[in-house]
Amino acid sequence: MTHTFAGPTLAEFEAARAVVAHVAQATPLEESRFLAEVLGHSVFLKCENLQRTGAYKIRGAYHRMSKLTDAEKARGVVAASAGNHAQGVALAAAELGIKATIFMPMGVALPKLQATRGYGADVVLRGVVFQESLAAATEFAEKSGAVFIPPYADHEVIAGQGTVGLEMLDECPDVQTIVVPIGGGGLIAGVASAMKQKAAESGRTLRVIGVQSKNAAAYPPSISAGEPVTIEVKPTIADGIAVSRPGSINFDIIKDAVDEIVTVSDDDMARAILMLLERAKLVVEPAGAAGVAAVLTGKVEATGTTIVLLSGGNIDPLIMERVISRGLVASGRYLRVRIPLPDRPGQLARTSEIVAGQNANVVEVLHTRHGAGLGIAEVELEVHIETRGPEHAEQVLDALRAEGYHPRIDY
Repeated sequence: MTHTFAGPTLAEFEAARAVVAHVAQATPLEESRFLAEVLGHSVFLKCENLQRTGAYKIRGAYHRMSKLTDAEKARGVVAASAGNHAQGVALAAAELGIKATIFMPMGVALPKLQATRGYGADVVLRGVVFQESLAAATEFAEKSGAVFIPPYADHEVIAGQGTVGLEMLDECPDVQTIVVPIGGGGLIAGVASAMKQKAAESGRTLRVIGVQSKNAAAYPPSISAGEPVTIEVKPTIADGIAVSRPGSINFDIIKDAVDEIVTVSDDDMARAILMLLERAKLVVEPAGAAGVAAVLTGKVEATGTTIVLLSGGNIDPLIMERVISRGLVASGRYLRVRIPLPDRPGQLARTSEIVAGQNANVVEVLHTRHGAGLGIAEVELEVHIETRGPEHAEQVLDALRAEGYHPRIDY
């Protein structure tokens, strides 16, 4: 007998799939040989970063809005978002002929702001953080009569997001483990419920692993408490999953349908983004790369054919530049080293010669007499060095130490 979780039934997920197909494309499933070497099993990447609007959000937004009555459509819709949900609602509204108003924080990334406006939505910049934008959107809905479209805590939104799970089963029928990023929980609630209900029809079982940012992990304490709890969200590059409290309907599904939830750091996600760029030629935002980060850090137990869901690819180029730099540092391929030196001629040339002798590349140098703790006859050299990885980086440091220098890594 098929197990039915809280929330949408399998029949509802199947019906949602037919609706969502009008606007969302079936995204590719790409094999990752690199991740397969890490896990010891076949690994595939579900590329929702290549979806229309650059993320899976169009699925849930369109499905929710397709259920509106003519009278509700005439009143328009309103949403609050810092990015992907905004674009999903804006495109869905354009496809359905509905007026959309989106409230976004004033510091929202310019590409996300321009994309949302480009789909035809009226964008109102309100508040510094998302919660302020959300409060403004809620007030707007009450005063104007516009229908509020929630980002994740909604039955029809979850049904729409679950359609990506049915796609994955079609594309990879023998999948055993699915790794999914978690913010509020709309995506993983839909994916876990839809896939497990569908697999149960043929007597199969699946394992679903959720991944949160370590600085915005509301689900582990909520699962422990047996109910949604609110946490303080710390700064994280994964703004797409930086949610302080699980949605109630999402929590009810997830505590039953998701087998394990793990967390990853910003450095872990930066390394994952770098790996996806280099090995898979895929541009993925930090939240979208959380599942890959979990695999790379050993948080995912190898249990047969695995699919890692790349939930989105909307990353600001300026953030991308910083993330790549951070990923190179975290991977031991870019060193910032501070070296105290005696203040006499030839020291810069000597240190450069040592680094070059290890086949490493110096890309930037700062020479100063004003570093904290320096003696009156000392200077400090800050050297930025490109290496081939952690072992090579350590060889460079050892070579400097062997010549009497005392390099300190500057993180």
